[in-house]
Amino acid sequence: MPIRCEIVSQDRQVFEGQADIVIVPGEQGEMGILPNHAPLLSMLQMGVVKVRYQGEEEVFTVFGGLVEVQPNSITILTDAAEHIEEIDLARAEEARRRAQELLAKGLPPGPDKYLAIEAALRRSRLRIDTAKRFRIDRRARPRGQATPSGGEGETS
Repeated sequence: MPIRCEIVSQDRQVFEGQADIVIVPGEQGEMGILPNHAPLLSMLQMGVVKVRYQGEEEVFTVFGGLVEVQPNSITILTDAAEHIEEIDLARAEEARRRAQELLAKGLPPGPDKYLAIEAALRRSRLRIDTAKRFRIDRRARPRGQATPSGGEGETS
């Protein structure tokens, strides 16, 4: 019997469907969640979520958040998430380049601006690395995807 999985970002439902296993980036490393798992509430790190069902795997990037596990369901609440097929590689590479240039110019005024640029750099690197590692030439819409989207916006 599969487990019901839902991935929700601040602005949309990214995924809803069945899973045989869900792998999430927990605070202490990757966690594999199977059906009938003990209840659990944990923080998520920025990273990759893998949802496997009947031999198929869907891959998502998440940018922090929480995971709540019940025996028959897993809910991932995240600041931002996107399916790998939604990642605009050119846009992510441009965001990485802009962030690297800003950091190379020296410390921006104020620690908040510096942290925002570093966060944008980490997000763009995650998008690029994940897309290059997991993206396959898929023609069909991803299984269980709630709504088509252009992905989360980049900030600098």
